[in-house]
Amino acid sequence: MKILAIDSTAKTATVSICDDDRLISIYSVTAGLNHSETLLPMIENALTTAQTDIDEIDMFAISDGPGSFTGVRIGMSLFKGLAFGKQKLCVGVSTLEALAYNLKGFVGIICPVMDARRDQVYNALFLSDGEKMVRLTEDRAIPLKELEAELKEKYSDKAVCLCGDGFDLAMNCIEVDFAYTPILLREQNAYSVSCVALAKYKSNPEADYSDRNIKPVYLRVPQAERERLERLNN
Repeated sequence: MKILAIDSTAKTATVSICDDDRLISIYSVTAGLNHSETLLPMIENALTTAQTDIDEIDMFAISDGPGSFTGVRIGMSLFKGLAFGKQKLCVGVSTLEALAYNLKGFVGIICPVMDARRDQVYNALFLSDGEKMVRLTEDRAIPLKELEAELKEKYSDKAVCLCGDGFDLAMNCIEVDFAYTPILLREQNAYSVSCVALAKYKSNPEADYSDRNIKPVYLRVPQAERERLERLNN
């Protein structure tokens, strides 16, 4: 099964082509949130280097959030356009779960963190034995100090590894002795999106995987809406 995977939910934009779980080609760029300019050329290059055509893709996979509101919207719009009318499998996965998959071989607590501003991060916790991951929490927006307290209270006996664009923020604000995370495993990776999407499909192949069921996941209302509500409350 050929899979085109996309993640544009943070500063890193990443695209991959896989045949089941075998990586064929991958492109990643970390140059700020200019994904509207870079994402489509990356997809075209990935298809070209994989010597395949968009019509040969069997599954479209996307990281559907949480993350940057702009990044999520750009990726989702492009994803919908590519998949529209093709009657192919369309699978959305959690950005945080895909980030955690980067560290699947780690033994301990995997703690993906994405900068959500206002001293908060988008986060979920996963327990890994080096082969399998078990989700411990739902995706959430959580203050850094609350995350610190949770890690100290519940998981002080386990190694904890960070990943995500909130890596530096968490390292500076949370007083926990984190395990080392290789630089290449800290950011979004479309191969991980592809693997998580494939596992999701295999676990429930009878579900409806049409493009109309893919929706962005924000966890919080956009900043403009928050500011409007604050003005109304004042």
